[in-house]
Amino acid sequence: MPPAQLKNVIRRLRFERSMTQEELALRTGVSRQTIMSIERGKTNPSVLLALKIASALGVDVEHVFTMEGKLAPV
Repeated sequence: MPPAQLKNVIRRLRFERSMTQEELALRTGVSRQTIMSIERGKTNPSVLLALKIASALGVDVEHVFTMEGKLAPV
């Protein structure tokens, strides 16, 4: 079973809103490189940053981020 992975649709939502990575970064208080890394799935955002990104894009956080795969039992 593949490990759980956080997926996002930030890039698509940005394009739909004609928003650059730089603009999203300014609206969320992080660097453009951070936005780029999250978009590419290289970095997972904190819960607070995920909420800020969703707010800046005008959608609920569940619309931006989804979990694929299964979480390991605790």
